Amino acid sequence: MALQDSALSAPPGAAPAIGFFERYLSLWVALCIVAGVALGRLLPGLFQAIAALELARVNLVVGALIWVMVVPMLLKIDFAALGQVRAHARGIGVTLFVNWAVKPFSMALLGWLFIRHAFAPWLPADQLDSYVAGLILLAAAPCTAMVFVWSQLCRGDPYFTLSQVALNDAIMVVAFAPIVALLLGLSSITVPWDTLLISVGLYIVVPVALAQVWRRALWRRGQARFEAVVSRLGPLSIGALLLTLVLLFGFQGEALLGQPLVIALLAVPILVQVLLNSGLAYWLNRRLGVAHCVAGPSALIGASNFFELAVATAIGLFGFQSGAALATVVGVLIEVPVMLAVVAAVNRSQAWYERGATGRRGA
Repeated sequence: MALQDSALSAPPGAAPAIGFFERYLSLWVALCIVAGVALGRLLPGLFQAIAALELARVNLVVGALIWVMVVPMLLKIDFAALGQVRAHARGIGVTLFVNWAVKPFSMALLGWLFIRHAFAPWLPADQLDSYVAGLILLAAAPCTAMVFVWSQLCRGDPYFTLSQVALNDAIMVVAFAPIVALLLGLSSITVPWDTLLISVGLYIVVPVALAQVWRRALWRRGQARFEAVVSRLGPLSIGALLLTLVLLFGFQGEALLGQPLVIALLAVPILVQVLLNSGLAYWLNRRLGVAHCVAGPSALIGASNFFELAVATAIGLFGFQSGAALATVVGVLIEVPVMLAVVAAVNRSQAWYERGATGRRGA
């Protein structure tokens, strides 16, 4: 099967690159914090009017922005790549185990440990449950877009990355809502099922279906046309994310100005979770003798979060001003520097990895 995305089809010797918007995502998020706080104080009526545009507690403005974010990402997913799953069975098995059996549950544990206990004296008592809920939402679904960039940066096998992401997206359609409901229930957080199911439909099922129809239509017009459209949509996707963050910080501004320590404390369990799950995936692949070009993206996919979906669902379930929404935004803030650090660790440890995998059957 020929690869159908320029981000995935770079020749092995090509120097990997990260786009301008993606490279400075943390800076854009920081600027959105400033812009959102300022606009929230200058135009409070506008933000209240936007917050009032809801259907079953799902904000319609945010819903539209999430579609602009998510659909261009999902255009890159070719579900025909599921035919490649068997060729990378062990690497895919490791990633699935970390993504679906470890990551959401480890984040729930870390949230309980850090937010409800270690950091509780420095956090607003009435938001502790909401912060934990946001962390759970952040970890409940693996990333579907930026992992293509991370895979390229660590010289990952593009066939593995594409097939793994396609499989994760297929699982997410049916597994996201039950996992979120289970973990929120275990954390004694009430789950509004109608809002959760509507969020899954709006932000996963419908965009996946729409993206696949659009993808096929573009491919009928040729690869060059497909790649041109995907390239043009990239900045729109990032722009929609940043606009959503401006709205969020327009509501969160007063709380942030009063307690800036909250962001730093919320970042701790997210950082621990990324290091834990990327390290676990990398180590398991090494123990199984999986090739480094598969183990690298496996570790990155295992640690990544679908923060666009998390932000949207947090707003839908708990509102713009909730601790859950803020917790998911912290994930966006630290995404790029943390994942680049994981990429660097994977690249620098290749010799160590391959010594340990010697003599074991490759993926």
